[in-house]
Parts: sequence; structure tokens; C-alpha cells
Amino acid sequence: MASTTTKTDPVSEFTEKATANGKKAGAAYLDSYEKAVLTVADSYEKAAVATKIDWIETLASAQAGFAREVTKAYTAAARELTA
Repeated sequence: MASTTTKTDPVSEFTEKATANGKKAGAAYLDSYEKAVLTVADSYEKAAVATKIDWIETLASAQAGFAREVTKAYTAAARELTA
């Protein structure tokens, strides 16, 4: 009769490590992406304010706000899917 030992399967161990590392890398990518887009939106808005032209400030503020909201929604959904 064959003995049943509780050896860890190297393939399973590798797969678990690869999955964990993939999740970490994905989370780091999402954090970096979100931070970059929010920084660009802030800079865009600040540059528009510097023009001191009302309609440009208003337009840039709306565009920057939209970019922030879409980015936050995208990264939140992606985090939820990868969790």
C-alpha cells in the first residue's frame, strides 16, 4: 500500500507564490496609476488657474474633476476585482 505523505507540491507552491506576487504587483500598479493621474489633474488645474481667465479655469476644473472621479472609480473597481 502506498503511503500518504503531506509533501507540498512544488507546482502548487510556485502557483501560490506567483499569484501572491501578481496581486502585490497589481496593487502597486493601481496605486502608482491613481497617484500619477491625480497629480496630472492637479497640475492641469493649477496651470489653468495661473492663466487668470475664468472660462479656462472653469473648463480645466471640470476636466480635472472628471479625470479624478473616473480614476478613483476605475482603481476602486480594479482593486475589488483583484482582491
